[in-house]
Amino acid sequence: MVRKASSRTTTIIEEPPVEAQLEDVQPMDDNAELSYDEAALEEAAATEEVEAPEYEDGAEYETEAEYAEEGGGEAEEEPRPDLIDQHPEAEWFVIHTYSGYENKVKANLEHRIASMDVSDKIFQVVVPTEDEIEIKNGQRRTVQKKVFPGYVLVQMMLSDESWYVVRNTPGVTSFVGSGNKPIPLSTQEVRQILKQMEVEAPKARISYQRGQSVKVIDGPFAEFIGVVDDISLEKGKVWVLVSFFGRETRVELDFLQVEKL
Repeated sequence: MVRKASSRTTTIIEEPPVEAQLEDVQPMDDNAELSYDEAALEEAAATEEVEAPEYEDGAEYETEAEYAEEGGGEAEEEPRPDLIDQHPEAEWFVIHTYSGYENKVKANLEHRIASMDVSDKIFQVVVPTEDEIEIKNGQRRTVQKKVFPGYVLVQMMLSDESWYVVRNTPGVTSFVGSGNKPIPLSTQEVRQILKQMEVEAPKARISYQRGQSVKVIDGPFAEFIGVVDDISLEKGKVWVLVSFFGRETRVELDFLQVEKL
């Protein structure tokens, strides 16, 4: 058998080497001026998308405040303006109320301020309180104690109108002052009262005092009867003198470990 050779031919085109192509590229003149379309660049800059900042959880937020609201971080807290400095032209006065009705008087007065449209003359109504730790039935709990029972502070610009609004509020018995003339508190006095309200660590309130007999209800000296020798409200400790093997012994205990007889 004789095979016929195929007449198909293959043509191979050789491309010039890269070096040869690069030789045809003319170097740029260092002194040549670049030309560009300013309008096109401005349009591109205006339409350019700004990437939102990325956070640890992978989500995107427009502002850091939004990120903080979602619990991903902490936004800087703006300083709260001082109650005194908010209205420097006003003064602080003290009104007397029925004991136990301080908060009710505050609510009544704030309602009258709004309904009688005198918020530009009477600015703040404050019932001074402080947090206190109460020890009762062997349990510790934090309660709010009124610093001045029967009294409420009012920041106002004194005039016949503002005096009438405050004085005729249900529960208010009088202004503190000389005769019928209210006497304002000094700035130092007000700052001291407000600072006392902002103390973070609550104080302990106990039902016994130095020299009183108490019973130890917890610890190695439980059921012992002793006499209070010293008390530290800051440390929450009480020192009790107990009779141990015929000798008087001074022991340190927590407020919760003793109770008044």
